Amino acid sequence: MRRFLRPGHDPVRERLKRDLFQFNKTVEHGFPHQPSALGYSPFLRLMAIGTRSGAIKLYGAPGVEFMGLHEENNTVMQIHFIPDQCQLVTLLDDNSLHLWSLKQHSGASELREEHRFTLKGPPGSPPSATQITAVLAHSSREVLYLGTESGNIFVVELPSFKALEDRTITSEAVLQRVPEDYCNRRSCELVEALREHPKNPDQILIGYSRGLIVLWDLQNNKATHHFLGSQQLENLYWQRDGSKFISCHYDGSYTQWPVSSDNRQPEPLENLVPYGPFPCKAISKIYWQTTKNGLPYIIFQGGMPRASYGDRHSISVVHGSQQTAFDFTSRVIDFFIIFSSEPAAEFDDPSAMVVLAEEELVVIDLKTAGWPAVHPPYLASLHCSAITCSHHVSNIPLKLWERIISAGSKQNIHYSAMPWPIDGGTNIAPDPPQRDLLLTGHEDGTVRFWDASGVCLHLLYKLSTVRVFLTDADPNDNMNTLGEDEWPPLRKVGTFDPYSDDPRLGIQKIYLCKYSGYLAVAGTAGQVLVMELNDEDAEHVVDHAEADLLQDQEGYRWKGHEKLRTRDGPVRFEAGFQPFVLVQCQPPAVVTSLALHSEWKLVAFGTSHGFGLFDHQQKRLVFVKCTLHPSDQLALEGPLSRVKSLKKSLRQSFRRIRRSRVSSRKRRGVSGSASEVQEANAKFDQDALQEMELAPVQRKIEARSAEDSFTGFVRTLYFADTFLRDSSRHCPSLWAGTNGGTVYAFCLRVPPAERRMDEPVRAEQAKEIQLMHRAPVVGILVLDGRSTPLPEPLEVAHDLSKSPDMQGSHQLLVVSEEQFKVFTLPKVSSKLKLKLTALEGCRVRKVTVANFGSCKTDDYSENDLAVLTNLGDIQIISLPFLKLQIRYPCIRKEDVSGIASCVFTKYGQGFYLISPSEFERFSLSTKWLVEPRCIVDTPEVTSNNHVHNKPGKENAARKS
Repeated sequence: MRRFLRPGHDPVRERLKRDLFQFNKTVEHGFPHQPSALGYSPFLRLMAIGTRSGAIKLYGAPGVEFMGLHEENNTVMQIHFIPDQCQLVTLLDDNSLHLWSLKQHSGASELREEHRFTLKGPPGSPPSATQITAVLAHSSREVLYLGTESGNIFVVELPSFKALEDRTITSEAVLQRVPEDYCNRRSCELVEALREHPKNPDQILIGYSRGLIVLWDLQNNKATHHFLGSQQLENLYWQRDGSKFISCHYDGSYTQWPVSSDNRQPEPLENLVPYGPFPCKAISKIYWQTTKNGLPYIIFQGGMPRASYGDRHSISVVHGSQQTAFDFTSRVIDFFIIFSSEPAAEFDDPSAMVVLAEEELVVIDLKTAGWPAVHPPYLASLHCSAITCSHHVSNIPLKLWERIISAGSKQNIHYSAMPWPIDGGTNIAPDPPQRDLLLTGHEDGTVRFWDASGVCLHLLYKLSTVRVFLTDADPNDNMNTLGEDEWPPLRKVGTFDPYSDDPRLGIQKIYLCKYSGYLAVAGTAGQVLVMELNDEDAEHVVDHAEADLLQDQEGYRWKGHEKLRTRDGPVRFEAGFQPFVLVQCQPPAVVTSLALHSEWKLVAFGTSHGFGLFDHQQKRLVFVKCTLHPSDQLALEGPLSRVKSLKKSLRQSFRRIRRSRVSSRKRRGVSGSASEVQEANAKFDQDALQEMELAPVQRKIEARSAEDSFTGFVRTLYFADTFLRDSSRHCPSLWAGTNGGTVYAFCLRVPPAERRMDEPVRAEQAKEIQLMHRAPVVGILVLDGRSTPLPEPLEVAHDLSKSPDMQGSHQLLVVSEEQFKVFTLPKVSSKLKLKLTALEGCRVRKVTVANFGSCKTDDYSENDLAVLTNLGDIQIISLPFLKLQIRYPCIRKEDVSGIASCVFTKYGQGFYLISPSEFERFSLSTKWLVEPRCIVDTPEVTSNNHVHNKPGKENAARKS
């Protein structure tokens, strides 16, 4: 009778699902996309970055991070911390002001928006009358001074943002004592800068864009000094004792002005054009820092000669006879200097310069000779070269971890040993429960190893594959070398370099075995490199082998790029991962799949033409298999030369419609009259048009033709020790899935260890499965007798997994874009399937096996499939019964690059690119969460709050 019962909810399973699964977007790794503003609080020792999308991010000591988002999503123009308070004000490009506070909640601090305010002028006044151009947060912590385009300065009260109209400083009042001839030549125009006197809070310095500078007495509401500049003003800076200030100008000059106690007209002490006499770019910001030895630090942005260096983004540091112009590869947004903020201190004594460029954060150590850069513990420029692929490895053994860090430390010898200078707040998150690596492949042929264990994504080691190949650029070239007499004294800093010497160097696939230390990387021009970890520098010859995937078939001609030329003779490699063999696929197409079995010493690789198996111990090609369909000419054009035309695409679409029409006619028969046929054809055309307009979830699924393009594209490769020939003997095997829905299975004979170098590895095709719908195969998995996925190579040998059950029957799971299907082994008979596209209208883009543990008990965990679809949803599907457990919306379906970049971890977390420079981290597990949890101790400010944090933000990297 059970089969007649209607399926219902199992309350026990529902409770267990709540203990296992929970979706959280936890932290953003990398560098903020399109930064637009920078702020710093010497009191809190926190840095704030605003972006064009309205985000605001606060950073302190490693692990101390806060994020807020303005509801308007407008560009953040300015950020100002309230002195000696845990508050800051942001100015957006819609002229609105926002007050943010750090508040404690549940034992941790949160960033909250408290108030918002838009300055309003008198009725009928133009928008420029209240367009804010400069903000001064006064040290009294009670008011903000707002300079505007009209030249008026408005005063608003904090924290209420109430406008104090009686304290407005009008441009008319400022001009009362200015000489008449100066007034006639120049109007005040907009307020460019507002600076509070360092020793007297009742005086502020007002700088107007036309060059007029005024010292204003707030108590008596009048101007005490007028400084008559002749050049367009860019910025102002007070010297520490308040006796002088510096103005910088549009013509590339800066001027030093004295501030006397009498009422005499001040004259400039010094006017310099540092890189004159030719026309120079504007100096947009300047610092004058005093030191104990008497020689000041003069630090300014811009000022380069326009003709020769107009395209450079530079900040110059001058200290006595020492002068360097730091040259950045992207536009400088803003910068600040970290110096002694103690009021009793006599000198500034600067220690570091922090520069926010458009594509990276650079910190310069001003205490160490040579002014080296400081290695940042966060805000890494992930996209220093464009990211082309990612690979995550969980639970790295300590020995491998230490060896990678050791190799990375040898690369970082040119960095400063200075502790990270932005160290505000306290990270109260527990230590990460395990060591995780995120590997990113880049367009310039490098692989970067990131510590992904906690909140800070920290670079451990960088591997370059360029040395194996001959390129236009010499890897020994030093971009920072300068001649002794070169002027200006430019020095390139930062890591952002978007230009690749050769696009063929791009890394497309990465596979790291954490137990053996073997690494395989594959690239855009069909190159597959197998590497091993070496703790010392070494010089050796890299063995070469070619894999002809077309197997000399006639009628095929590769139209794409050529293979990379390799270096002859020994090549010197740094300590770290060093290649010992190169397999070159022919034709040199993009490598689309890669698998490494370190126990059998085999590496498998696939392209759009076929796949092959290479024995990297004997350095011998085992076999190649061509998967190219006779009609698949697009696969021979190559990614760097192929432009798929609209005409061709339309032609293929109409061919599909025509084939469907013919097949439908055959099903109906040919006995109908001509009018009936015409009517049926018209109805078919109408149905076809309606079908094209349907939403994705309503789309019908039709079988693909074998003639569709790229059917031979190899999507996935998988090694397994399973029953392939009969149920009594298991053997090593290699499985390959293609874009045309074909699965190939090869039986492998791997000699025992004692004869491994004497006998060759042999392979023989044992199975070929063709899925009916010919949907692309995106994943292959073998389940053992306990319905558990087979362990990774060497995992059992290291006592980190149970031995697989070889007594019961094994099962094969084939995941296509449209469905999940379970077959029995060795007969390969269909046992179970879950249709995804036909039922839900979505397609599988990424799939992996993840282990989910219960947050209530350590005794229970289960393996499930984590699936990402083309709609951006994540689905968790049970094994082996293929039941949908839960679905979460994760990525916008329009974000194609974000979906393509997603990578899952072994324990239910994931990463995807939300911009070229940022990974969003998410968790599907209740047990494994990596989130910021930090505290900033400051006086509390009570007010009504609007919380901007996401739910659950007080949780941190923890194992509940």
